[in-house]
Amino acid sequence: MQAEIDEFLLFLATERGLSDNYQLSTRRSLEHFAEWLSRARRITDPREISLPVISDYLAGRKKSGLAASSIKLIVVAIKIFSRFLLARGKIGRDVTEILPLPRIERYLPETLNESQVEQLLAAARTDLPLGPRDRAMAELLYASGLRISELTDARLENLNLDEGVIRVTGKGNKTRLVPVGRKACEAIAVYLQRERPALVGKRTGSHVFLSIRGGKLTTVRVWQIIRKLARHAGIGTGVYPHLLRHSFATHLLSNGADLRIIQEMLGHADISTTQIYTHVDQSRLKAVHHKFHPRG
Repeated sequence: MQAEIDEFLLFLATERGLSDNYQLSTRRSLEHFAEWLSRARRITDPREISLPVISDYLAGRKKSGLAASSIKLIVVAIKIFSRFLLARGKIGRDVTEILPLPRIERYLPETLNESQVEQLLAAARTDLPLGPRDRAMAELLYASGLRISELTDARLENLNLDEGVIRVTGKGNKTRLVPVGRKACEAIAVYLQRERPALVGKRTGSHVFLSIRGGKLTTVRVWQIIRKLARHAGIGTGVYPHLLRHSFATHLLSNGADLRIIQEMLGHADISTTQIYTHVDQSRLKAVHHKFHPRG
């Protein structure tokens, strides 16, 4: 089924505009499924795939210790692949229509408190090489709740410091306008004036944040930078860029922001995704009550 998988991935890239990471994950899931079909069931034609066969495959993945969240991604990949095959006339019916998605236990996202965020941001010393860049990145992650890919993809033409906004493209190739706070604007302005010009090379594009060689920063490098700042701030080693996004949403909610506005700023398609932060806030309130109330 390699030809069908290749055709499907091309469809995801050109017509759906889905991210490279999503395409890679989907390809990995479908190719593993196709390899299992050929090896375990001698099936190479999509028309021979039945619901019991899919169920057996998923049961085997679960038995091997794969997490429910990972199995859900596989189920979604198989379901949208089947719909694609049906639309292209490669199968007569979609046997995955009644295939349920695994139920996933939702864990509360980790967050930093406001004091820890201040320590993290202060750890980026602007008097050291690349300090202004690192400070500007950390400030923007927290001020606007950006995903790490949105940060590395940020471009100068989409940044307006006078208006205090940035236009980013998130999941599903959806574009949104996000506010940038005053402190973040100031930090970005310092970086753009004092440091970015020296990083520009012959092949430098319009990405806001540049590597020491003048190229686009990788997500791995941003991870390393945030972890280094956390280490210097003395707030532990388990700090990562997405933690600032969680903290952004949680702090907005705890200070009275409307959940729908937070949803829009985060770029969540479904309000239920944003609602997880209401549980975080309730947990924080309960912890404070338990700690400080005489009968807590």
